[in-house]
Amino acid sequence: MTHSNESAENYLETILMLSQKLPVVRSVDIANELGYKKSSISIAMKNLKAKNQITVTDAGFIYLTDEGKKIAEMIYERHRFITAFLTSLGVDEKIAAEDACRIEHVISEESFAALKEHIKL
Repeated sequence: MTHSNESAENYLETILMLSQKLPVVRSVDIANELGYKKSSISIAMKNLKAKNQITVTDAGFIYLTDEGKKIAEMIYERHRFITAFLTSLGVDEKIAAEDACRIEHVISEESFAALKEHIKL
């Protein structure tokens, strides 16, 4: 799997999470969720579209492609697992989630698989 950069992975993960809560995802929803300007989101969506990780309808609805969904699900799984692991160690949930957000992008597939195998949360 080709890895996109951390920023792109965050956008894909956010689209995935929003798509689980909302009937459709639009740039404004992503901007509100992340606290970014709509112009920044627009540039990021163009980049994700160029990489074939999202599609955008004429009405502005954003959908993950199969490749985008694969990356988003991988990052989201890492996020949930690492947050739960750190919380189980007694780390405050907010801090655990913030740390997980950084770790999820840099941990190798091998190390993450070994953690999952060893910890069994």
